Amino acid sequence: MNLVTNLNICSQKGLIERFDSTIGAGTVTMPFGGKYQLTPTPFMAAKIPVLQGETNTASVMAYGYNPYVSEQSPFHGAVAAVVESITKLVAAGLNYQNLWLTLQEYFERTNNEPTRWGKPFAALLGAFTAQMELGLAAIGGKDSMSGTFEDIDVPPTLVSFAIGTCGADKIITPEFKKAGNFVYLIKAKYDENNLPDFASLKRVYEHVQLLNAEGTVKSAWAIGKGGIAEAVFKMALGNKIGFDFNDEKSDFNYFHQYYGSILIETEKQISNAILVGKTTNNAAIQIGSEIIGLDKLIEAWQKPLAEVFPITTPAKTMKKPELYSYETRSALKPAASAVKPKVLLPIFPGTNCEYDTARQFEKYGAETLSFIIGNLTSNMVESSVKNLVKAIDNSQIIMLPGGFSGGDEPDGSGKFIATFFRNPRISEAVNRLLTERDGLMLGICNGFQALIKLGLVPYGEIRDMEPESPTLTYNNIGRHQSMMVQTRIASVNSPWLAYNNVGDIHTIAISHGEGRFVADEQMLALLKANGQIITQYVDLAGNPTMEMPYNPNGSIEAIEGITSPDGRILGKMGHSERVGTSITKNVPGIKDQLIFKAGVDYFK
Repeated sequence: MNLVTNLNICSQKGLIERFDSTIGAGTVTMPFGGKYQLTPTPFMAAKIPVLQGETNTASVMAYGYNPYVSEQSPFHGAVAAVVESITKLVAAGLNYQNLWLTLQEYFERTNNEPTRWGKPFAALLGAFTAQMELGLAAIGGKDSMSGTFEDIDVPPTLVSFAIGTCGADKIITPEFKKAGNFVYLIKAKYDENNLPDFASLKRVYEHVQLLNAEGTVKSAWAIGKGGIAEAVFKMALGNKIGFDFNDEKSDFNYFHQYYGSILIETEKQISNAILVGKTTNNAAIQIGSEIIGLDKLIEAWQKPLAEVFPITTPAKTMKKPELYSYETRSALKPAASAVKPKVLLPIFPGTNCEYDTARQFEKYGAETLSFIIGNLTSNMVESSVKNLVKAIDNSQIIMLPGGFSGGDEPDGSGKFIATFFRNPRISEAVNRLLTERDGLMLGICNGFQALIKLGLVPYGEIRDMEPESPTLTYNNIGRHQSMMVQTRIASVNSPWLAYNNVGDIHTIAISHGEGRFVADEQMLALLKANGQIITQYVDLAGNPTMEMPYNPNGSIEAIEGITSPDGRILGKMGHSERVGTSITKNVPGIKDQLIFKAGVDYFK
């Protein structure tokens, strides 16, 4: 309990989820993994960005630094930093011989004092020693400014960043995968000076790499500040798989910082490793006769920073959402078919999802046009209006991608897009697409916000906002939310849902600060009757809920997406375009909703 409440060990989920972790549709590992998205990922893994085709190559990075060790000995601290960063990547499935380092230093002002001069020098010698012993080079670094303010000094700081590449499908994620598995410690030796025996360290790396190549390792964790205890606790969180420590007495301390050592989960027994224990179906950690429940530990783990970076909001008295089901399938057909439907993607200042969205449409045979809206001068605006009208008249689908148009200012998101589309020439072109050619429109996140401000959803036409019009407003938690959520298909009354059935559940990335859907009872009744409520946020049991984090913004009736009355226009908050092979692989679930395929196939 003391360990999990330490500021260096406790949950930082409320801070981390303020940042968009899925942008670019290349995220291999989410910051938090498992069914419950609670196991922290000690490394970053993302696919190398490519404009055409798809790659399996991922860039993987991890850092190492312990200020308490560095304060006692900058030399030892730098060695530990290098070793920790490399060990994290070996645990992730990379080969240590193919890694590179970059170092960042931050030290107190020297004030011409020899002891102060000696700290950065000792740290650099420590980092150099570790590099020479392991045969790895630092390819860059950063010499930071003074770490002194008046009489306050930073601790001696040398942070090591290790980086390498790996097949995304080969990356090992740290959450326990199954009850009944063995958990072993592959331990590095240390000498009389409390420095790693580098020959032993290399054997640890080579042993883990061999087990990875054989497919033996199901999950792994590089031992750090919190020792084996931290590793077991955090590996258990993601899927709430319990752990029973081996009753036999061992020669190691559960809380010792065995830098360079790796904890691994396997389905079979292995040699040359120390059995630490076994995973269990009981959501608790057991050491001998002492048992502590995971939920109790999680509550303590989340508490230290809960007021600073909250992960939930105070409970509000709200009606439990209804489970909507509208089974009537859309039978709409276009006025004319197209072998290669043309999709128009207007790109406004702040749009950031156009590449991911275009890739999904092109994957299923569409031709995309990314149209950049110029707004620096009145002539650029006029030219954009004129050429956008032509582009709309030459397209079958208008897609409004996600992003932060105009920085979501002034007074809320999507307003610049909506204002631009209210230009009479553009409005008429949109109307021709929808009514004369039976075209489609799709808006995701920022695009959904624009569609709803235009009235295209739920009304099916561009109109002025009325007091009773639904809207999207600030998340209940008062900040940006980035995570994976579950959504349930509530209606298939839209061409966009041709490949879905009512009740299908998908795991979708969300990333927004203003995603809370608000509407009055009369509007909700109309949406329900027409089958316009297309998706709802649901909990792990598949039930619509107002509870965070399952309903990440507090949307009424747990509504995630709605359509126009005829279903041709779809607006939704979840980023359905952020999918691909080995993407967000540490969070389970069906992730491809096939809405892009359905949109393209509608015209064939």
